[in-house]
Amino acid sequence: MDNLESLLKQLSTQVFQGGGFDRPLVTKRRSRLCVAVRASHRSLLPNSVILDTSSSGSTYFMEPKEAVELNNMEVKLSSSERVEEQTILSLLTSEIAESNMKIKHLLDKILEIDLAFARAAHAQWMGAACPALSPRNCNISQSEHLSINVEGIQHPLLLESSLRNLSTDVSPRSPDLDQGNGIMNFETKSHAHFPVPIDIKIGHGTKVVVISGPNTGGKTASMKTLGLASMMLKAGMYLPAQNKPRLPWFDLILADIGDQQSLEQSLSTFSGHISRLREILEVASRESLVLIDEIGSGTDPSEGVALSESVLQYLKDRVNLAVVTTHYADLTRLKEKDNQFETAATEFSLETLQPTYRILWGSMGESNALNIAKSMGFDERIIERAVLWVNKLRPDKQQEQKGLLYRSLIEERDRLESQAIEAASLHSDIMNIYNEINNETQDLDGREAALIAKETHEIQQEVRTVKNEIQTIVQRFESQLGNVSADEINTLVKKAEAAIASVVEAHQPSKDSLVREIGQSLYTPQVGEQVYVKAFGNKLATVVEEPGNDDTILVQYGKIRVRVGRSSIRPIPPDASSSAANLKTQVQRIRSLRDLGSLSEATKNQQDSYGPVLQTSKNTVDLRGLRVEDASHQLNIAIDSRAPNSVIFVIHGMGSGVVKESALKLLRDHPRVVKFEQESPMNYGCTVAYIK
Repeated sequence: MDNLESLLKQLSTQVFQGGGFDRPLVTKRRSRLCVAVRASHRSLLPNSVILDTSSSGSTYFMEPKEAVELNNMEVKLSSSERVEEQTILSLLTSEIAESNMKIKHLLDKILEIDLAFARAAHAQWMGAACPALSPRNCNISQSEHLSINVEGIQHPLLLESSLRNLSTDVSPRSPDLDQGNGIMNFETKSHAHFPVPIDIKIGHGTKVVVISGPNTGGKTASMKTLGLASMMLKAGMYLPAQNKPRLPWFDLILADIGDQQSLEQSLSTFSGHISRLREILEVASRESLVLIDEIGSGTDPSEGVALSESVLQYLKDRVNLAVVTTHYADLTRLKEKDNQFETAATEFSLETLQPTYRILWGSMGESNALNIAKSMGFDERIIERAVLWVNKLRPDKQQEQKGLLYRSLIEERDRLESQAIEAASLHSDIMNIYNEINNETQDLDGREAALIAKETHEIQQEVRTVKNEIQTIVQRFESQLGNVSADEINTLVKKAEAAIASVVEAHQPSKDSLVREIGQSLYTPQVGEQVYVKAFGNKLATVVEEPGNDDTILVQYGKIRVRVGRSSIRPIPPDASSSAANLKTQVQRIRSLRDLGSLSEATKNQQDSYGPVLQTSKNTVDLRGLRVEDASHQLNIAIDSRAPNSVIFVIHGMGSGVVKESALKLLRDHPRVVKFEQESPMNYGCTVAYIK
């Protein structure tokens, strides 16, 4: 290329000097270097090849005959260079293809990390709180009597819009780690006053919630907030709520919200609702959440009420929870007949004639259509005439409804006061037990060291005494040995041995202590008897039940009842023990109390298990149809990608057994596999491996 460019520059200079062009110009046409020359001066480059012309035809781009061979070499070498580049790229591509599974696995993990950071950033921006799952079983504590307990939650989408419109920067909740369990929490800060926060509190026995209240009062928005909160919980997102929100797990969230009218499908408002409701009833399960807005509307009120009540009775036995909004007063009275129904009302201020967008649980609300119409500037004469008609149609019903609303509020207040008193009492009992244990565990290491030092000093002193006594006997024996005859040596030896034996016997444990230990193993406590319990630091506890077949005894210590093994209790001795025994008992008690601090952690470690062994697409690797090398490679990647304390289902088939034997050998030798077994007695084509 250097030779070619040098040659063409020289020729272009000659063309310029001969008046063939305005300036020396070397360019490229058809991938070959050439010289620009006027058409009238083409004779300056004899025997040259014309590669191209300008649009006007006044300029020729000519390849001199001297440059043809060099141009040919440049084209040939450039082609070889491109071939070599393709070869290198092919090699690199094949190496990447060999790591296809690893790259995809790494990409999946990067996506998981990116999603986790996105959820954390969203939670920090909204000032959200970490939700918890409600227990499914019926054995729930009094503090968890609510299936859904969410305080001060704001509609997530409305809150996002409000946060974007804030003109000043508001510092988000500062993240910290929650007492070592790795869960991120945030300080409570209020970002925006809109939307209005609401409380959602639904008991475990409630299956259907009927929300009534005025138009534009927030019924639909509250229902949407519950649906969005349930979806955010399933997605692992924090909720824009206060304290610690708690919701159950819903497998499906089915909603009929909005007008389903469609001219294209010939659906009216009512038929659109019915079509959507039919689809919901077909797919709903016992773990589903169903949200229905304005149930039974768009048709004759009497038929709408009848159909709505029938649908709610059907849903009551077939879903986890159904929440509906309505203006039908008859549906709000279903709670009086069945305690699986609950009512709620959106609050309406009669002073301002405006909704407050808050929910009164256990109450029944009025539509307040006339008040809303009046606040929106409706004609006063029309409003007055409508009021007269309402008073004529249902004077008694209005009074009855106001009375029911008042009574429900009183009952709700009494229930909350009772729960508050019970919670305070339980908290006081727990704090008393905590303080008692905390006082016992103060400076355990120092007390234990002091007792061990005292016991060690007494034992060393006793050992020195024994050594001195035995040394005195030996010295006396040696001094008498030279003054006796040979016949008296045996007698002297026997006396010395008897003296040493008496010293040893005087310092051995008494037979009473051995008898007491044997008697303790045969000891059977009686109901009401007080015994020492080793697990409580050798404290006194009362026997509540006789020993069972499993060799355990139910004892009560304070307000705590617990089953302990028979070997961990001992009776109260009739007389005081020796000082050495008391020291040993106190040392054991201090060690037991110190071990109480790690009791919860040990219990937690014991509960770590593999959980239910359920096969999913994520924990299954299918080796059927693969070669042995490919199957081993894929199985290695699958094992390396599994989390600790998890399982993996290896489908190898039964076939000729080559892939199966290779897979079993790999599982047997892999350092991460604890054990493996076939999936079921009837399925020899699948093996379940347990990861460390």
